[in-house]
Amino acid sequence: MFKQFNKPLLALALAGLAMNAHAHRGWMVPSSTMVESKDAWVTVDAAVSDGLFEIDHQPLRLDALQVIGPDGAKVAPANTVTGRLRSVFDVKMEKPGTYKAAIVSQNVMASYKQNGEQKRFRGNEETFKKDMPADAQDVKITRTASRLETFFSNGETSTEVFKPTGVGLEFVPVTHPNDLRAGEKATWRFLVDGKPAANQAFSLVPGGVRYRGVLGEIRQSTDAKGEITFTVPAAGMYYLSSTWPAAAPAVAGQPPAMPERRMTYAATVEVLPQ
Repeated sequence: MFKQFNKPLLALALAGLAMNAHAHRGWMVPSSTMVESKDAWVTVDAAVSDGLFEIDHQPLRLDALQVIGPDGAKVAPANTVTGRLRSVFDVKMEKPGTYKAAIVSQNVMASYKQNGEQKRFRGNEETFKKDMPADAQDVKITRTASRLETFFSNGETSTEVFKPTGVGLEFVPVTHPNDLRAGEKATWRFLVDGKPAANQAFSLVPGGVRYRGVLGEIRQSTDAKGEITFTVPAAGMYYLSSTWPAAAPAVAGQPPAMPERRMTYAATVEVLPQ
């Protein structure tokens, strides 16, 4: 069973945004996670917000959006709009099974000195190789890989969209996230570069924080196989997040230690009533 804490989330990074209890989270929320219709569509809201699942800050950019269908093929989103506070897109689910909407990014962050001046770089691997000065000194590099996902199914669930890529921190559930029911047991698995993510901490935060007045965070860690079996909490939309590696202990008077690699994962999942 999960232990519940009313503590702020650990700092998480996704697409260059800090995601913790006092900062912004990027998220995607489908209009439905299970659709039963001959003409099956979902509309997905996508935003970066102060309040979880609230449209109160800025839209989530969809430049890197990919929608994957039950057969593993890409599906073109329709009616994509980016407004002042949120982005929206539709997905026509022509085939039965589970679809995944995902925004995946890989970036390089670096600090270095040139001619005695401290400088910083942020970009992708290609621009890093192109723009890093040959005379750069005291170079410190962190490579980041982030994933933001949500899932929705047409008529029935399927598992093709959970096939791991072997790159970064990935969520490969044993119990399907569109088949979570309050009070029942579920098993989830996390991978790092395709291998079991042992002792991987993750967080679940239920929506409706503004009405509860407390974060209501639920935290737990995987076993040596990168898996955890737990009792699914109350019905509702949840924000799942995890980061690798765990944050290093703070040292007084020193800036936070930056790992050579940093991976983050976040997703919106729905728990249905029993």
